[in-house]
Amino acid sequence: MAKVDLDKVGKNLLKSADGGEKVELQSLWQAQPVVVFFLRRFGCQVCRWMAAEISKLEPDLRANGVSLVGVGPEEFGLQEFKEGGFFKGSIYVDEEKKCYKDLGFKRYTALSVVPAALGKKVRDISSKASDAGIKGNFSGDLLQSGGLIIVAKGGESMLLHFIQDSPGDFVPLEDISKALGLSATVTAGQKPMVRPFPSLNP
Repeated sequence: MAKVDLDKVGKNLLKSADGGEKVELQSLWQAQPVVVFFLRRFGCQVCRWMAAEISKLEPDLRANGVSLVGVGPEEFGLQEFKEGGFFKGSIYVDEEKKCYKDLGFKRYTALSVVPAALGKKVRDISSKASDAGIKGNFSGDLLQSGGLIIVAKGGESMLLHFIQDSPGDFVPLEDISKALGLSATVTAGQKPMVRPFPSLNP
């Protein structure tokens, strides 16, 4: 796990998807542990599937006093993402991408993003997403990668720090539960329930 200065990254500002107010990242873990999922893009089909997958943990997380948060690197595609019902937690935007930078989430180059996006992991998840009725588009910043962090209450420690290598990389649900010391009642790969949103482009 890469060393992260929680005090430094915690001071970065996020914009709430509900109301638009600015909050410091560290405010999310002041009162309870938090799972923060950093999406590559709100319009990314693979990211939407991952959001729906992680959201299956939300009832267990909430029951155990753990907050679930999603963060995107830009507002582009946010409204469609919200209306699609892919994610069950709070949603924020890191407009300056400072959290992405401070947490070590890499950016692809125009040359490296194509083979990464065509890799087997991405193809496999795209197939699962399509089977679940989840579509996406290629609008917005295609070069940003994402990841996931789990922070203990009060910012006492980083329980998990995951950095995507491939756009198809994600943390298994059981690993999220294990990092928090919880027993999950969901099974990875169960078909996620999302509201149909037919106007999205494939």
